[in-house]
Amino acid sequence: MNNKAFKGTGVAIVTPFKSDFKVDETALRKLVNHLIDGKVDYLVILGTTGESVTLTKEEKVQVTRCVISATKGRIPLVLGIGGNNTAEITHQLKNTDVTGIDAILSVSPSYNKPNQEGIYQHFKAVAEASPLPIILYNVPGRTGSNMTSETTLRLANDFKKFIGIKEASGNIEQCMRIAKNKPNDFLLISGDDNLTVPMMAIGAKGVISVVANAFPFETSEAVRFALKQDFEKASACYFQLMEITDLLFADGSPGGVKAVLKKLNICEDTVRLPLMNINKTVEEKLLALIQKMQLAAV
Repeated sequence: MNNKAFKGTGVAIVTPFKSDFKVDETALRKLVNHLIDGKVDYLVILGTTGESVTLTKEEKVQVTRCVISATKGRIPLVLGIGGNNTAEITHQLKNTDVTGIDAILSVSPSYNKPNQEGIYQHFKAVAEASPLPIILYNVPGRTGSNMTSETTLRLANDFKKFIGIKEASGNIEQCMRIAKNKPNDFLLISGDDNLTVPMMAIGAKGVISVVANAFPFETSEAVRFALKQDFEKASACYFQLMEITDLLFADGSPGGVKAVLKKLNICEDTVRLPLMNINKTVEEKLLALIQKMQLAAV
């Protein structure tokens, strides 16, 4: 599958849980159909938004197989396999059944705080172990360290296995350096919903979104306008989502987006510890904004 499959709107899908904290396959299938009906371009399974760090190995397989089954080949699928133990991640890549998966999303190592050479060598090992193309993921706010533009470009030029990067550093200058110097077929992808339009203005080709779990059509429409270089219409679409997106992260993610999905009757808002449901003040503001948005659409 070529890199064009990952232009547009990708969704870091939540993992729905029942009230007893077991994976809710019925709700997961409902979510997949909600997203495909909303015209998103691809799905990302077992990312941060999917609470992957709280899932057992067996549950990860369960979630992955359920999404593959529900998708029925209609859009591409990306599987999150990343972490801070290089040997364990390369073992997973070599031994995971990736039938039905089109690419891997692999996050820069967290907690260890490796230097840039350590990050490079980690991803070199990942590239050599992976049977599929890889989208790098830089999210310093969660990992505790930043993958610089120099390291990203070095990886992009040294290994064809890397087809893009989900950039969630919030550093537009860093993203501009990637956009300016990257190989032509290497994708810059926004990892921040509210920075998607400005990032696409400098050369990003889409987003891996959280808010699109709840508002797939609105997000996809904005990205489609941006891909056509119509940034006025793209901005207008995103402006209606900005306050909602801010509140989705105000008291922990994916608690915020799960609260919205519950309001939309797609899944429960259950999250696993150490995450908690969002507080009532944030929830009330969030649901009021959604009601206002729904009324405006009538």
